[in-house]
This record gives sequence, C-alpha cells and structure tokens, in this order.
Amino acid sequence: MTGVSVDDSFGPALGEASRLAERWLDGVRDGSIPATATIDQVKDALGRSIQDRGDDATTVLRRMGDAIEPGLLRMHSPRFHGWVIGGAHPVALAADWLVSAWDQNATLRTVTPGVVAAEELAGEWIVELLGLPPAAEAGFVTGATMANFVGIVTARDHVLREAGWDVAADGLSGGPRVRFVAGAERHGSLDEAGRFAGLGAAQLVDADDEGRMRVDALRETLAEGDGPTIVCLQAGNVHSGAFDPIADAVEVAHAAGAWVHIDGAFGLWAAASPRLRHLTEGMAAADSWATDAHKTLNVPYDCGIAIVAHPELLHASFAQHAAYLTATEVGSDPNDRVPELSRRARGVPAYAALAQLGRHGVAELVERLADAADELRARLSELPEVRILNDVVFTQVCATFGSDERTRAVTGELARDGVAFGSPSHWHGRDVLRFSVSNWLTDRAEARRTAAAVADALTRIP
Repeated sequence: MTGVSVDDSFGPALGEASRLAERWLDGVRDGSIPATATIDQVKDALGRSIQDRGDDATTVLRRMGDAIEPGLLRMHSPRFHGWVIGGAHPVALAADWLVSAWDQNATLRTVTPGVVAAEELAGEWIVELLGLPPAAEAGFVTGATMANFVGIVTARDHVLREAGWDVAADGLSGGPRVRFVAGAERHGSLDEAGRFAGLGAAQLVDADDEGRMRVDALRETLAEGDGPTIVCLQAGNVHSGAFDPIADAVEVAHAAGAWVHIDGAFGLWAAASPRLRHLTEGMAAADSWATDAHKTLNVPYDCGIAIVAHPELLHASFAQHAAYLTATEVGSDPNDRVPELSRRARGVPAYAALAQLGRHGVAELVERLADAADELRARLSELPEVRILNDVVFTQVCATFGSDERTRAVTGELARDGVAFGSPSHWHGRDVLRFSVSNWLTDRAEARRTAAAVADALTRIP
C-alpha cells in the first residue's frame, strides 16, 4: 500500500475556506435563518463512505461548504433571538482564525507566552469592566456550564476545607454534606455543575413572578441548617432577564458563612454599562462568578469565563503538577484556573473584541441590546392578543399569543418564514415564545423587523 500524498501548502485550502466563509457571511443580515437540510441529507451530500484515496483540500472544502451550509442555522442574524446566542464581531472572528493558525496549546505561560499574555489581559480587562475585585482571576472555559463548574468546585473544596475535610486527599465520601442552595428559577447549567461536583440536587429557594430569588426565603432556608454551604445567585433569568436582589442576598449568605457564586452567563455584562449596572449592585462582594463571551460580548463559540475572587483557592482546586510540565516562576498558568490541560487559546478573540470596542464600546453594545429588547417589547405589545409576560429589564422578551396552541402556531410559522427566529419554551405554566437579544448587529431597527415578521406570521394563523 502506498502512502497518500497530502499537499503541505496552506494557501489553496485557506483561500477556499476564506471564499466559503465570505459566501456564508454575506447572508448575515438578510439570509433565511432556519436550516433547510436534514442530517441525513447533509450526510448524503458529504459522502457516507470513506474513500480509499481522499480528494485534494480544495475539493473537500468546496464539498463541505455546499453540503453543510443548507444544514446551518443562521445564528448570527440580527433577527435570531433563540436561546441566548450572540454573533461574532469581525475582529473576534478574525482573531479566532489566527488562534487556529497559531495552534497553541495554551496551558503554560512560559511555553506559549504570546497567547497567554492576550488571554490574561482579556481576563484582567473583564474583571475591571465588571467592577469585580482587582485581585480576582479569570479562566477561559467552553461556556457558562463549565464556568459554573469551576466556581462551584472551588467553593466546594474551600467550604469543606474550612470544615476540616480535604477533598483532594480524601474525596467526598465520608465528609460533611455540602448544602448546595440555588433559586427555584436557576438555569439548568447550575444543576449540571452541581452534579459534576458531586453535590447532588440543589436545595431550592422560592422565587418571585420574575424568577428572582426571594431574600426572605433564602434567610429562612439558611436558618434551617448549618455546615458547609454554597449559595448560587443569578444575574439574568433566561426567561425574564431579571436579576436576583444580589446585594441583599450576598449579605444574608455571607452572614450564614456561605460561599456565594453568581451565574451571570449573559447578565453579568450589565455591570459594564453605567446605565444598567444597578441591576448587578452588590455582586462584587460575591466569591465567584460565571459568564460567557460568546453571548453578550459576541466572540465566536466557544468562550466561557470563570472568575474567582480568591486565586489561591482557585489554584488549589485546579492546578496540575507534573515533572514534564514547565513550572512558572511568576503568576499562575492557565491550567491552574480551569479543568483542562489541553486547551485552545479561546481568550484571544475576547481580547480582540475588547481591544477594538474599548470600555465605551462595550457599554454601548450592552445598552444597544437592552434598547433593542425594549423596542421589541413595545412593538409586540401593539399586536392583537400578544402579552409580554416579563418586565423587560435587560435583553429577554417572553411573549404569549392568546392560547398555548396559538403560541405554538406562531412559533412554527415564524420559523418557516425564516425572517426572524425566537425559541419556544414553557414558563409559569404556559407555552411561550422567547426572544433573546444578544447579537451585536441587533438594534431598534432590527427589532422592528422582527416584530413585523411576528405580525406577518399572525396574519397566517386562523
């Protein structure tokens, strides 16, 4: 059997990839949003069987573009409001290409100082923009689930250590039970992080109609027991966008000796806006925070951010040591802050976005998203039988259209039309259509286009 010849020049492949990327990105503003091909159709177009001899790079890439594009959801459209998904600033996308080209395993600062320097600056700037303690340290992970995991594991190890139990040496079995407390309307990523950390299901605290944790209920819950405790708060409810009363909740939790972690996947960025930072008042007094850069900051997937106020505790939980790993003499390594030893330099695109936007640009971005959400609320409210279920305080709009059946019909009709996209959900016992305003291209004008698409969908429903 002879070896397969592979072209070792990058030019043709990168040129074709650039052409295909530009073709796709040309449809950002006005292309139809839903995917039009199924998985089976894409597999058929790609070719189901591996060939004895492969094709040249340009042919492979061209086939991928033609086969895969119909199966893509245009998540970076300014009228895509599904889940909580941002787009990608051109500079952040370009920086992400550089990260792939540089292909660094960004785990040791003395080995890959170039990308680690950019990541560390991005982390320091994020801490500063969010008004968090200057000594806090950020690590870049895949998303808010892993960012929550980092915060909760650091918290778990610390509260057990304070109770006289060393998790690193003895594991969890036989140790004191950790009280894992969260709001009734916490995001599911907290539940998953708690399971990963071996804490089991969270003890839930009642929330109000907007999904905010009730401080009086938190006080009562904490008074019912003692021992090592972690309290998880929320900055940005996935349905309402509401923020827990953070300042009061942190005070109550700390008075009970608890570690306070804040899940702020998209809402933490409100602190970067002078106009909106009142929503996060008091959050700097917490112990750890989780957020995403691929949501509000609009860098490409994936880029989550775990921030811990006490770096030495973070390192105690995550640092890896081995003879073959070059130890740093100054500062900490990226692998001291995250679970991964092999990791992409995902913080570099965050640096690029922050470097281009600057402090004022980040604030303007956050405020533009909030303004667009308010515009969408106002326009949808003018339509017959539409009811907005939440107080629109940030970037989430939750709507119903009379009955559950009619809401589902609007959701389906909007998706078929392809002009705008919202994601269906169920909240407070009702089917709802959720609009999350997270894309850097979304402004009041695009919000009006989304509302017009909803109005058009309504005309086609009996």
